[in-house]
Amino acid sequence: MAYRLISALICASVLLTLPAQAGAGGALVLTTGVRAPYTQPDHGGFLDRLVAELFRRHGLQAVVHVYGASERAMQNANAGIDDGIAMRIKGLEAQYPNLIRVPEKVIDNDFVAYSRGQAFPTHNWDALAPYSVAHIIGWKVFEKNLGDRQDVTRVRNAEQLFELLRLNRTDVILYERWQGLWWARQMALDARQLEPPLASLEMFIYLHRKHASLVEPVAAALAAMKKDGAYKRIYDETLAPLAARR
Repeated sequence: MAYRLISALICASVLLTLPAQAGAGGALVLTTGVRAPYTQPDHGGFLDRLVAELFRRHGLQAVVHVYGASERAMQNANAGIDDGIAMRIKGLEAQYPNLIRVPEKVIDNDFVAYSRGQAFPTHNWDALAPYSVAHIIGWKVFEKNLGDRQDVTRVRNAEQLFELLRLNRTDVILYERWQGLWWARQMALDARQLEPPLASLEMFIYLHRKHASLVEPVAAALAAMKKDGAYKRIYDETLAPLAARR
C-alpha cells in the first residue's frame, strides 16, 4: 500500500513538472506569463502565431505555453523542461545562464498610462505627479520609476486595475499598451491611452542552450518575416485592431 502511494506521488510530481511538454504533441514549447492579446486559448494571439510561423520556416513545430507566473516560465525554460521563452527583455541570461537570446527583437513593449477623465502628455514620469496612480504588484518598471510615492495603489491583476479606473478610485493606471487596450475592450471601458509611452523595452525570444544551433536561424527567419510582410500581417490581425476607435 505504501509502495503504491509513493509511486502515485512520484507520477503526480512528474506530471506537474511537465505540463507544457505533455500537451505539445512533440512540438517545441516556448513559455510565457503573458496573456491576451499576445496569447489566446485558441493559439490565435500575436505570440502564438509569430512563434508558430518562425519555426515552421525551419520545418519545426512550436507552441507557446502560458504559465500563471512568469517566474515559473523562466525557471522551466532555464532547466530545459521547456525549450525557451517566447518574449522577455534583454539581459535575462545573466540570471538564467542556460538561456540564449535570439538577437532579432520580437516587439517593443510600451508601458503607458490610461485615464478616463484626464488628458495630458506623458513625456516623463514627473507628468504623473499631480495624479493618483495604480499599477499591478511586481511590475518593476513602474516600481522603480515611481520611487517612494505614497499615493500609489497596487493590485494583483489587470481586472482589478481597470476596475479601479472604472470606479474612479484612481486618476491613472499604468500598464503595457496592447494588454491594456485588450482589457479596456473586454470591460467596455472608455479608457484614454496617454502618449508618449513612459517607457519602452525591446522584447526577445530566448532558447535553451540545447537549441543553440537554432538561435541564428530563428533570428534570420524573424528578420525575413519583417521584410516579406508576414510579421506585419500577424501584427495587423492581432494587435492593430485594438487601437481602432471603439
